[in-house]
Amino acid sequence: MNRTLHPKRLLPLALSALLSACATTTTPRPEPALPAALPAPVPAAESAAPAEAAAPTQPQAGNVWDRLRDSFAMADCDAEPAVLAQARRYTRNPEQFEDEARAALPKLAYVQQVAARHNVAGEFVLLPWVESGFRPIPGKRGRPAGMWQIMPVTASAMGLQVDHRYDARLDVQAAADAVMKLLSRYHEQFNDWRVADYAYNAGEFRARALVQRHGLPPELPVIPRWSVHDVTRQHLTRLLAMACVVREPGRFNVTLPTLTADQHLVSVPLPHSMPLARAADHAGMPLDKLKDLNAAFRSDIADTRETTYLMMPVGHARQFRDALLAQAASASADRLPDAVLGRGMGASDAEQVSGPAPATTAERPRTHRVRSGESLWQLARRYSVSVRDLQRWNHLKAQRVKPGQVLKLGAPG
Repeated sequence: MNRTLHPKRLLPLALSALLSACATTTTPRPEPALPAALPAPVPAAESAAPAEAAAPTQPQAGNVWDRLRDSFAMADCDAEPAVLAQARRYTRNPEQFEDEARAALPKLAYVQQVAARHNVAGEFVLLPWVESGFRPIPGKRGRPAGMWQIMPVTASAMGLQVDHRYDARLDVQAAADAVMKLLSRYHEQFNDWRVADYAYNAGEFRARALVQRHGLPPELPVIPRWSVHDVTRQHLTRLLAMACVVREPGRFNVTLPTLTADQHLVSVPLPHSMPLARAADHAGMPLDKLKDLNAAFRSDIADTRETTYLMMPVGHARQFRDALLAQAASASADRLPDAVLGRGMGASDAEQVSGPAPATTAERPRTHRVRSGESLWQLARRYSVSVRDLQRWNHLKAQRVKPGQVLKLGAPG
């Protein structure tokens, strides 16, 4: 797989080599753990916010697990002893399994919608559980990456950007769409979801050669007895085992978690580049969780040259949009009086457009509660004071302020 190839042969072979690294072990992978990161400095250009911020798309209503069961297309728990045995191994610690399922559920629900859009069997929604535990595994040189464990050459063939700035294998939206397109194509070619899984794990060329040699596999045994690596058979076994648990959770003494409407993942427009730390502040969510959902960025900056959206839960997406709109309105209010007065408009006219002029020292309020999107620099301009004075009066060592924070606007009198 690692031989140097002529460029004309690279594309088809890349498609066939998808995720071969997932076959290097037969041991179940550890489950999700979220990375942490430090806030990045805020660029000066960030004060420019969009004139209009699009609302996040509302996810599908209804129970995620019911929709997933309805979309299953392969055998059930009792069709193969190895499947049932693996399902029991997955759930031997029910509490741990439920915790892992709860952590994975927002991504799983998003992938379920993508799979439905491409008419892919619901079992493949559980593929990231088999590959990575739904973790955004970073890619080392020449190694697979992301929750789908995609090889670099395969990513290129699938149209996924991988460079020193951005690794789309870790982009929840882009990678899910690319993988589901590939699986849909495999099914059109082989007309058997089990062979599609073999192609995903062992490569399209290998699957095609097996079909040409043996024909399509019979319904039984459920795991085709083809001359493939044990890991390829185990890959399908594990996929069907996870589907088995979803089919009959009570059989394994587990309760599948629920997902509230606000926890569903959506793609939110990113109007301009900004530090992920600032985006997390706008969204009101922990930085490590935002980075987990947007791990494709190789730095701490969400760069619109690489992608124009961020993934986040619906509830935080609304807060993010509102913060951007408030920031835009605040920036416009700061700029408007000077501009309109420069065109000969009187002070009273300016007040009708942008509100009263900033308070003078004598009438200035004594405190201000910070609203979402406001900065210390903006407040200094609004109240005709210096940033340094605001920091001194409020014992601030940096210029960052948080929504809800109450600031003193003068020295104690």
